[in-house]
Amino acid sequence: MNNLQKLRTASYFSKVFYNPLVVSTRNRVTTPINTIIMFVPQQEAWVVERMGKFSRILDPGLNLLVPIVDKVKYVQSLKEIAIDIPKQSAISSDNVTLSIDGVLYLRVLDPYLASYGVEDPEFAITQLAQTTMRSELGKISLDKVFRERESLNINIVEAINKRQNLLYLSIKASTAWGISCLRYEIRDIRLPSRVHEAMQMQVEAERKKRAAILESEGIREAEINVAEGKRQSRILASEAEKQEQINAASGKAAAILAIAEAKAKQINTIGSSLEANKGKNAASLLVAEKYVKAFSNLAQTNNTVILPANTNDISGAVAQALTIYKSLSQNKTNRDFDINEDLSNNHHDGLNLIHDENTSLPPNTFSDNKKKIQ
Repeated sequence: MNNLQKLRTASYFSKVFYNPLVVSTRNRVTTPINTIIMFVPQQEAWVVERMGKFSRILDPGLNLLVPIVDKVKYVQSLKEIAIDIPKQSAISSDNVTLSIDGVLYLRVLDPYLASYGVEDPEFAITQLAQTTMRSELGKISLDKVFRERESLNINIVEAINKRQNLLYLSIKASTAWGISCLRYEIRDIRLPSRVHEAMQMQVEAERKKRAAILESEGIREAEINVAEGKRQSRILASEAEKQEQINAASGKAAAILAIAEAKAKQINTIGSSLEANKGKNAASLLVAEKYVKAFSNLAQTNNTVILPANTNDISGAVAQALTIYKSLSQNKTNRDFDINEDLSNNHHDGLNLIHDENTSLPPNTFSDNKKKIQ
């Protein structure tokens, strides 16, 4: 036994003593003894040699062997087998050292090739899986190792099974060994402490960034809502002010119209009263009272005005006002006189006469304008 075989044997026995469940039927140290009548279990293949040469593979069930001449040399399990891939170091494309391990699932397809194609099929598959895993990890960065874990597992399986086979749809890299790799699963990925701390800081920074973004978006939405509320409030206030102004204008218009109608009725009533016999005397008395009241109002103010020369003779002023009224009453029959001519003739008396044939005022009546004093 050479040194390589001793190392493999030592590795195998260390695995056995560490975990006895790892032992499979194809790794039995002792093979079944030829008892002529052999019972092969289901999902097992026994490789028989006759006089040191391959003879046949026994199928599950009853089989007969020639004593002494035939010998069961290998026992291969046809079940799916899980092999623990030991932890190893690998370098990613961004020069980060990783410690990674996994589990490889395989199945023996050809007991003959599994027995004679390679000395230790399990060891060969394990080494192939490790080298393939290191090669695939060197193609991607550290971030993709965590994000594309599934694709990495698929790439490792495809690298192990890379040739086509007419029977199994692919000729495998392990076809010469009669073994098919079904799937590979990365179990643990360990990083250096500094890289792990840097990744934690990056994750925290990313979370803080997202929190800041969410907070700013919340503030933005709040400010937009406040501005929209103020805008709607101003619009409603302006509409209310507009409606208030419209209502106020409508009220003023109605008030002015009512006042005008009241004045028109007042003028009509006064005109009707003046038509009576005693109406003239009442009008004369009213004119005299207003004349005296106007002089009394002027005396109460501090304004400087120009008055007629005979201000001390109040009775004469009243008599003058009554004379003017009587002279106007005598011209009642002439309704088509010229307004401008009357105004020029009576200007020295300080009275303004207004006659409008289009109004309901009767002729020879005073207007609402105050008397001008020269």
